[in-house]
Amino acid sequence: MADYDVVVIGGGPGGYVAAIRAGQKGLKTALVEREQVGGVCLNWGCIPSKALLRGAEVVSWLRRADEWGIAFDNLRLDFGKAIDRSRQAVQRLVRGVEYLLRKNKVDGVRDEAALAGPGKVALKGSGRVLSASAIIIATGARPRSLPLLPVDGQVVLTSREALGRRDLPSSCVIVGGGAVGCEFAYLYNAYGVRVTVVELLPRLLPNEDEEVSQALERAFQRQGIRVLVSARVTGVQLSPSHASLTVETPQGVQTLTAERVLVAVGVQPNWEGLGLAEVGVATEQGGWVRTDEYQRTTVPTIYAVGDVTGRMPLAHVASAQGILAVEAILGKEARPLDYTLMPRAVYCAPQVASWGLTQREAEEKGYAVKVGKFPFTANGKAIAMGEGEGFVKVVADARHGEILGVHMVGPEVTELLPTLAMARLLEGTLLEAGWMVYAHPTLSEALKEAALAALGEAVHI
Repeated sequence: MADYDVVVIGGGPGGYVAAIRAGQKGLKTALVEREQVGGVCLNWGCIPSKALLRGAEVVSWLRRADEWGIAFDNLRLDFGKAIDRSRQAVQRLVRGVEYLLRKNKVDGVRDEAALAGPGKVALKGSGRVLSASAIIIATGARPRSLPLLPVDGQVVLTSREALGRRDLPSSCVIVGGGAVGCEFAYLYNAYGVRVTVVELLPRLLPNEDEEVSQALERAFQRQGIRVLVSARVTGVQLSPSHASLTVETPQGVQTLTAERVLVAVGVQPNWEGLGLAEVGVATEQGGWVRTDEYQRTTVPTIYAVGDVTGRMPLAHVASAQGILAVEAILGKEARPLDYTLMPRAVYCAPQVASWGLTQREAEEKGYAVKVGKFPFTANGKAIAMGEGEGFVKVVADARHGEILGVHMVGPEVTELLPTLAMARLLEGTLLEAGWMVYAHPTLSEALKEAALAALGEAVHI
């Protein structure tokens, strides 16, 4: 008889959620984590960065205090204290996860794991071998580096090192204009750092709707953030105190000099030393672990969830996959995840949030597209907040009114994501979204007006 029904390798948002759900369902479960539970997201990603971004938001408000009739002298900013606060938030949530694991009778094992054969997990530190009826790989991913920009933790950093630094540079070049790059650009700029973002593709947030990317780029430029798109780093000179980057742009070659360089060019999977090939677990191009729609790998009793699979490397996706994997282990007829409904969120200011097809993607798929847009300059709550920048854009099928995607840039739009996603999940259309009554004044009224705008019936614009 196996030691465990399920052994989960990796304690991030995919792994610990899977372990908790398995425990809730009565499965004897162990969670093997070599560091602290919570993974990159809780310890060195989502949570500490959002704590710091909240601080940046407060700083931005203070710099605009005269708009609210507030005046003061000698504003002092202590970034080190903001870092300390972010670490406190992390520790509080880590303790919460540890409590939930204990409550659900999950055995926590602090060690490094490797697959030792069918149903076997070897612990490298203690030398123990755990047997399990099912194994879930949830080892996550780490920031990618670039050969030209070796990470030294001093001048060249990834997000992991940056979230632990209590000091701020006077200037920073951020290589990569995705979610991480944009969040750090806003954070550093709010605290007075001179920021330049270098993005290889033609726009910031290249996976988002083009109009959203354009709006964010304009907002960044107004904030004083320099943005170079269609730009490639071709050379670098490093010293102990700064870096000089040679960057090819459509306008010609430029030299950028900064005290710090942040490399934010995506992630790569963590599975070195895990023994995937030895037990027959296949990987795909890029090294991602191959899974089917129920998170099963090419070995029937081994599952994989989260960033290590490369399928939308987002914490909430990992958690959803973890639950799905447990349901599959239990033999239940679980519903596969619909990745078109998966929300995407970027927490710079203005915030960016979306799900579903962009306008271009919908058109390329052959849909006859209807688009409705509503600007926050016409939303009462946004104006009252002093945050009228941005818009809500709804992309729909012109034939049936099916909502294909929602794309937003503006104040607190990450909190608006579920409403129309739920409408889509329940097969609602533009008509239902337009009929729904929202409280006034709220930012969410922009969702209703955008849906009505797609029907040619918007009231407030």
